[in-house]
Amino acid sequence: MFEISSSVIEVDSLRHSLMDSGCGGYTAFEGWVRDHHQGRAVSGLHYEAYADLARAEGLKILAEAEERFGPVRLACVHRIGDLAVGELAVWVGAAAPHRDEAFKACRYVIDELKQRLPIWKKEHYIEGESSWVDCERCRAAGHGKHDHAHEHAGRREEETAS
Repeated sequence: MFEISSSVIEVDSLRHSLMDSGCGGYTAFEGWVRDHHQGRAVSGLHYEAYADLARAEGLKILAEAEERFGPVRLACVHRIGDLAVGELAVWVGAAAPHRDEAFKACRYVIDELKQRLPIWKKEHYIEGESSWVDCERCRAAGHGKHDHAHEHAGRREEETAS
């Protein structure tokens, strides 16, 4: 199960959905909005996604993890929209017959999601500025930060250089 959601992530129900009498190991990863990034105070984040493509790629990543690490039950939810410091942005859960497979599958899923999903993160800073972070299109163009305009999730976002 892979979802993109604008709602609060319900961890207990997700964890419960992975329970199985054949699984003896369970692990989860929770990614929270932190109050700083690269020396700057962060007041919150905004996530955008190309939701249909993100869901398809997310499901592909879960299938790859199951293929690599054997019988493992997986679930993942990634938030979009505005999130405050301390809120849960992404959750990955893995249950398997043994803990090693659960740990490995969970790690594989979060690492691949960060690299492959069309999800964009905009940080809002305490002093009032905002900046897109780790934009693939920016990296491909050789830009260190998102200080130019281009489209995200079908919308044009105008950004000013900081």
